[in-house]
Amino acid sequence: MEQKNKSVNIGRKGEQIAIDYLIGKGYKIVKRNFHFGKVGEIDIIASKDNLLVFVEVKIQTSDSFGDPRFWITPNKQAKIRKVAEGFLYVNKLENIESRFDAIFIDFRYQPPKVEHLENAF
Repeated sequence: MEQKNKSVNIGRKGEQIAIDYLIGKGYKIVKRNFHFGKVGEIDIIASKDNLLVFVEVKIQTSDSFGDPRFWITPNKQAKIRKVAEGFLYVNKLENIESRFDAIFIDFRYQPPKVEHLENAF
């Protein structure tokens, strides 16, 4: 149980770092941890310049699982797209430009290294 709590804490800390980074780049945070039924979750939904950005955050603490860019599999991308469609539906948003970004937080560095990949998929 302690390992799970540690993972949750690192996850929250990583998402907060991503949010702080986005705010620093002029983004407005629209929603954090948006769930759409049993389909899935989007970590961060942000906006900037009339663009809605759905952000997946990936956190790396070791080399054990390889490059985090490969962690967002085609299956994961499809789920994120469905959740994004759910967000648009629930909020009655139409004809809005959007994109999917990924932010990678690498805790092997101090301070943690942040990489923002726009139009990740």
